[in-house]
Amino acid sequence: MKDLFNSIKTIAVVGLSDKPDRPSYVVADYLKSHGFKIIPVNPTIESTLGEKSYPSLDKIPEPIDVVDVFRQPQYVDEVMEAAIKIGAKVVWLQEGVVNQKAAQKGRAAGLTVVMDKCMRKEHKKLFKGS
Repeated sequence: MKDLFNSIKTIAVVGLSDKPDRPSYVVADYLKSHGFKIIPVNPTIESTLGEKSYPSLDKIPEPIDVVDVFRQPQYVDEVMEAAIKIGAKVVWLQEGVVNQKAAQKGRAAGLTVVMDKCMRKEHKKLFKGS
């Protein structure tokens, strides 16, 4: 897992909210403060955390290392399809987001899939004090 974090720079956060009390905002803010580039993906907002928001993954004009997903499990299939199409390396499904079928599809396409884990909590465990 440490190697995974060390290999990534750009994280598209699907479902990122512009509300500071939402888990997606807290996680993305933490990741941004630890040097990762955050790209919000949410068709209902213009920007958040000082970053322009995109309506979908395929509208992002640069390569994405990780697609971090804050969506309900029933929407993960379409997010996984989009992640495969844009050539992401990792799809990270946050705590409570479990979709085995989508995870299998991602892994079959060569993606690393992390499921039902919080990216912030995992980073904090591995990089204590940073």
